[in-house]
Amino acid sequence: MFLDAPSFVDYWRNVRARTIRVLDHIPPSDLEWTHTPGKYTFGDVFRHLAGIERYMYGETVRRQPSAYPGHSAALAAGLDGVRSYVERCHAESLEIFGGLTIDDLMSKCRTPAGTPITVWKWLRAMVEHEAHHRGQLYMMAGMRGIPIPPLYGLTEEEVLELSDRLPGPF
Repeated sequence: MFLDAPSFVDYWRNVRARTIRVLDHIPPSDLEWTHTPGKYTFGDVFRHLAGIERYMYGETVRRQPSAYPGHSAALAAGLDGVRSYVERCHAESLEIFGGLTIDDLMSKCRTPAGTPITVWKWLRAMVEHEAHHRGQLYMMAGMRGIPIPPLYGLTEEEVLELSDRLPGPF
């Protein structure tokens, strides 16, 4: 559970920053690449994340209906356009999330499907959604041969090398 809005906002800002690091490594020529026609491109994923954050989660926690605009390139074209759209949506969302009280976090909102959910749990779902799409971005980057720095600073190989391989207490 998130105990207060400022703690959640700080946490969410860091989660989003880790996702944006992927955008920093996407070549402009790959922004609209997809592995299969009709599936998300890199640009689609970032536009989707921005729109969902602001217009679905941001609206529903204010007890408004979702106004998600989709992920079309018409929303933001090119790397600069996508970055600007993501930054604007994120800033507006942080303003909304930062204004939530503990009573707001503990109250119910409705998902676009009409399902009641506690606001803090809905915000937790937003974080899980972000992680899902960040994994998709890493996979797509790997398919394109685009190197992306490790999420938390070490590769799996480095963790293995630094790990004590015998189970037991510290």
